[in-house]
Amino acid sequence: MLEGSNVPDVRVCAANEAPVRESGDYVLYWMVANRRYDYNYSLERAVEWAQELGKPLVIFEPLRVGYRWASDRFHAFIIAGMRNNAERFSSRCVTYFPYLEREAGEGSGLLLALAKRACVVVTDDFPAFFLPKMIAAAAKRLPVRLEAIDGNGLLPMRATDKVYARAHDFRRHLQRTMPEAIYVFPKQDPLKAAELPMLDGVPKAVVKRWPAATVEELANPPLATLPIDHGVGRVELQGGGVAGRARTREFLDARLGGYADDRNQPDVEAASGLSPYLHFGHVSAHAVVRELAHREAWDPDVLVPSSAGKREGWWKMSKAAEAYMDQIVTWREVGYNMCAHRPGDYDRFESLPEWVQKNFITHAADPREHVYSLAQFEAAATHDEIWNAAQRELVTTGRMHNYLRMLWGKKILEWTPTPRVALEVMIELNNKYALDGRNPNSYSGIFWCLGRYDRAWGPERPVFGKVRFMSSDSTRRKLRLKPYLERFGPSDQVSIPL
Repeated sequence: MLEGSNVPDVRVCAANEAPVRESGDYVLYWMVANRRYDYNYSLERAVEWAQELGKPLVIFEPLRVGYRWASDRFHAFIIAGMRNNAERFSSRCVTYFPYLEREAGEGSGLLLALAKRACVVVTDDFPAFFLPKMIAAAAKRLPVRLEAIDGNGLLPMRATDKVYARAHDFRRHLQRTMPEAIYVFPKQDPLKAAELPMLDGVPKAVVKRWPAATVEELANPPLATLPIDHGVGRVELQGGGVAGRARTREFLDARLGGYADDRNQPDVEAASGLSPYLHFGHVSAHAVVRELAHREAWDPDVLVPSSAGKREGWWKMSKAAEAYMDQIVTWREVGYNMCAHRPGDYDRFESLPEWVQKNFITHAADPREHVYSLAQFEAAATHDEIWNAAQRELVTTGRMHNYLRMLWGKKILEWTPTPRVALEVMIELNNKYALDGRNPNSYSGIFWCLGRYDRAWGPERPVFGKVRFMSSDSTRRKLRLKPYLERFGPSDQVSIPL
């Protein structure tokens, strides 16, 4: 075992029982979720192993083509981050190996080939999409120890032993435990001052069969040649840690002050816009919180354990900062709590609370005034101009305004034959087009529309029953929508980026 690690034990999961092989040639960091060089517990752990063993460090960052919903949009965003990493690691004492798969399955065997000459393999512990199964499958085959490191949020996923049914209950848990956890942060730069031996390069037999992505390929990705969905095109938003950090600074400098009051207004850019960067691991939640705390001149010593669960007042920050902290900590991490503790069905109808499932059975035969197919939803071909505008925003920009995403899901529930079909439609559209789709927080938003993390509401309504109801009419009264509807109007008026 590694002694004196800065990475808390609760964040380290031994994925297999294979030994650390001290005679290996290097330590291997298999970068799959925390795709960044700063505030990265996985990279920090890999550096610690390399220092402990006196070995070089190889950072292997692959990008597959064979996963569901692979598209130009996601590939371009991820590769921008790989380009940033290549530039940063080129001046550090590590060997960076970026790999772009050209055909589905072409990269099969590459991880094993690298691991055969490694002392130990470190990877990222991410609880959603295909990553848990991929890591579990690799753990069975690798001949050396594989460690999965949780760098997802401020509270380690395994610091809880149950699923929290309500955000209020999870917030109470956070307020009891955060005063201690807030002091434990990953290093800003895990490689700063690290003295590691350098490797001559990735083993020649490996790069001959699996050539590393070139500087030119990372700068101008050969997307058209890849077997991915070219119908989901690139968007204006740039991926990578450089863009993510710039977005963080811009939000904190210019928009945080209006966050509490204006984040629900589509015509006011008050939201952070950081969810795509958090999802792809280009930005760390720790980094965002630390920068916010610095600007608030905040002292963590003001925190005291509490069981109140109140959204305001506990962090002892400004109103706007507390509103954002509730989003990036409570609402974001409650989704990781669900995925970590219910890995088999967090994305299935059966994971909904029992009262919700019974409620939908009671209203199964309720008539629907409108019923649309997946193709009609995807084409924004409903009778509702607000819903259509939200769908067009998703398709053309890869994002959707937070408040309208809730309405978007509620209307899909209302306009599909069954709640199960509604769930399938929401997951398909969100995961296909949203840059922050396929994420625990994204699944929280989808399932909230069906009653997860919520309570029963009255009066009881057709289709919804006791599940919270939302209407376009009330949304129109609450929000300033004219410029938004003009921007994302009918398709002949929409400017599709790139």
